Amino acid sequence: MAVIIRNLKTEDETRWRKLWDGYCRFYDASVSADITNATWARLLDKDSAIFGLVAEVAGEVVGFTNCVLHDNTWSTKPVCYLEDLFCAPEARGQGVGRALVEAVQQMGRDEGWRHVYWRTDAGNVTAQSLYNKLAKRTDWVTYEMKL
Repeated sequence: MAVIIRNLKTEDETRWRKLWDGYCRFYDASVSADITNATWARLLDKDSAIFGLVAEVAGEVVGFTNCVLHDNTWSTKPVCYLEDLFCAPEARGQGVGRALVEAVQQMGRDEGWRHVYWRTDAGNVTAQSLYNKLAKRTDWVTYEMKL
């Protein structure tokens, strides 16, 4: 099975939204239509720090990653936060997630980023089994302050 990773395109909207909905349900999260619409618009905006890639198998989009490229204080090179990654249930275990992460990694190498980082739910052991093969798990703990 060939996995093709490519930039997100306008015509991917219906499939991306279906996968996005699945991603939100997976994490038992509720994201308003306004935020989803804004996210979609920013993913396609060439001037936005947010960008998206999709994974295609047999001509169908089966996964996505949404990333945020940003400056940081420890380097003059940008860093990439791989914020969202999701594969359709029927595409799991077929290398789609790996291909998406590796595509972001290659973009970073090509564009001179400092690093790529991401986080996942502590209970998402399936994803962690892949991530442990691709990257170093850090000792940093994340805190959030709701505003």
